[in-house]
Amino acid sequence: MKPLIVITGKNGQLGWELEQLHKNYLHQFNFLFTDRNQLDLTKPETIAHFFATYQPQYFINCAAYTAVDKAETEQDVAYKVNAQSVGEIAKECAKINCSLITISTDYVFNGNGVSPYLPNHKAEPINYYGYTKWIGEKLAIENWAKTLVIRTAWVYSEHGHNFVKTILRLLKEKTEIKVVNDQIGAPTYAADLAKAIITIISEWQKGNNNFGIYHFTNNAHISWFDFANEIKSLSGSACVVLPVPSTAYPTAAKRPAYSLMDTHHIAKDFGVELTDWKQSLRVCMDKLK
Repeated sequence: MKPLIVITGKNGQLGWELEQLHKNYLHQFNFLFTDRNQLDLTKPETIAHFFATYQPQYFINCAAYTAVDKAETEQDVAYKVNAQSVGEIAKECAKINCSLITISTDYVFNGNGVSPYLPNHKAEPINYYGYTKWIGEKLAIENWAKTLVIRTAWVYSEHGHNFVKTILRLLKEKTEIKVVNDQIGAPTYAADLAKAIITIISEWQKGNNNFGIYHFTNNAHISWFDFANEIKSLSGSACVVLPVPSTAYPTAAKRPAYSLMDTHHIAKDFGVELTDWKQSLRVCMDKLK
């Protein structure tokens, strides 16, 4: 019998990309894509029943509370989804020897770095969203040895709401837009991350026994302004993109000024392909045309 992979958050960017990709792996795995109707992470008490029903061999947790600014005030629900439920998922995985992948964020770091953060770098989140994701990482790893945390950043896709689609809309609507140029990081095309996740599970199937914390983004060292400028260039828009400091756009939650992450461990340990950010952006925008 083929192993069952359960994926949460099927309506999010990463869950959606995994659903597009899974058709290529039906000979190897069975898949179950869930949303909050089947597994509601705001209700951690329901997780045990779900696991008793489906008994997966692999569990990919793409579901998250991602409203960074709202998390400052909606702390209870953010904590339940991003931290408490992740811990419960890990406990249930441990009971049935189910390998777990859970997605985290660059926002676990304080943003004071000057070189790419390594997976073992001290986490020191500066907003509540980042705090809940960090606690979720800790609870998952503490509760189950076969946990793999993937920290990612600046995720975009042709599906859902994201920076690329927002900039494309603004480029059509306006003659001039302003984008912050003092936050440095790397974007992640969700389709690339989806491929990386399936590669990891395929490697586990072959006997690879690596777990722990890993980083995955596309290869880049850019600001949001640089990102927007490349979107403009590829779109052929005549709209002017102007750089501004973060102080021009005050937000409820602080953002790390520097969140570049070192990704070489995931490539070394699993043979995951790391692509240039411009190449991946071009692929996504071609699909959006």
